[in-house]
Amino acid sequence: MIKRLTFLMAVVAFFPFMLFSQQDIQRTTQSIYLKKGRSFQLKVPVGYRIDVAVQGLERPRFFSKSPDGRLFVTDMHDRSDNRKGRILILEQWDAKEKTFGKVTTFLSGLHNPNQVAFYASGEQTYIYIAETGKLSYYKYLPGDSVPTGKPVVIATFPDYGLSYKYGGWHLTRSMAFYRNKIYVSVGSSCDACIETEDIRATVVEMDPDGGHQRIFARGIRNAVGIKWVKDALWVTHMGRDNRGPDKPEELFHTVTDNGFYGWPYYYQYRKTIIADTQFLKSKRSSFVRKPPVAPYAFKAHSAPLGFEYVADFEDPLLNNTFLVALHGSTSVWRQRGNAIVQLTADGGYREVISGFLQGKTENVRYGRPCDIIQWNQHSFFISDDKNGVIYFFGKR
Repeated sequence: MIKRLTFLMAVVAFFPFMLFSQQDIQRTTQSIYLKKGRSFQLKVPVGYRIDVAVQGLERPRFFSKSPDGRLFVTDMHDRSDNRKGRILILEQWDAKEKTFGKVTTFLSGLHNPNQVAFYASGEQTYIYIAETGKLSYYKYLPGDSVPTGKPVVIATFPDYGLSYKYGGWHLTRSMAFYRNKIYVSVGSSCDACIETEDIRATVVEMDPDGGHQRIFARGIRNAVGIKWVKDALWVTHMGRDNRGPDKPEELFHTVTDNGFYGWPYYYQYRKTIIADTQFLKSKRSSFVRKPPVAPYAFKAHSAPLGFEYVADFEDPLLNNTFLVALHGSTSVWRQRGNAIVQLTADGGYREVISGFLQGKTENVRYGRPCDIIQWNQHSFFISDDKNGVIYFFGKR
């Protein structure tokens, strides 16, 4: 009971506004129509609408807003050839029709491009590109439709194997800037193992030119979402497999300098840290220790990816809260994830948008939410890397 109260006090101290009702959000159904005659219904909050802003993409992943106010999104192509990835610019927004009139390919021929980010130094802005095997940047000028100059590679990462059997687990790299430092997540090479490469299952810190690279945090199996919010680095943390249908849970928590977050030696279930004796009996590094309990947990195999901290939003229902994209299990029958959810003050979450997975027996999946970005005071964009769709979600 004391631990529970301590947890709640910590949440309230950090986000005192997250004391809204834990009841389900009142929602309504809305029909979605995609190309080739595919149609289905999504559930959205009453007073909101969801529209198809772009379709016909391959695997759209993470968003980034450029300094000149344009929306960039990465596109990882498909698993048949993961070196055909692109960076796209979504342009000519029609506010009435809720669609983009133009999609421009900024750069192509990339190896699993998961995210781009913009950074300004003096009067010059740069666009950083995170691929599986490297982090690079180009000079960026307002209105650029193609890169300016040649790329500068500032860091390299393990990039071998597309198939899992070749060590190709967790091929995405995500990044966040904070106080003139870059933070990059590098996932594990396996489901659960003792890594031979020190950089695996970590968040790495470096200068904007790649200098002073060091491991900032360890024991994070795969942090696909990574973002600084209120001077804290938050990550989505996907747990390992093969510990039953409900263990371990997927997590959402902060990471701190020299922190250790469990994998593969510990995992979390129902606010309890459980030791994985298979690995604790092995020889382990000095940094291994029992991790803290994560304040937020999702059902096992929900696959939390991108997230957004909503600020200055006109609706108090969503303002000053986290929205998280649950990508869903690769095993559709698990009925996990496939929704946009809102974190609640008790460490739980509730669905905001759902319906991407339907049916209790046939298990038809109509989409897999990947990332969400707040566009203005009343709307968001959401990426679906299954059907190649960008959705607009906002107030009516």
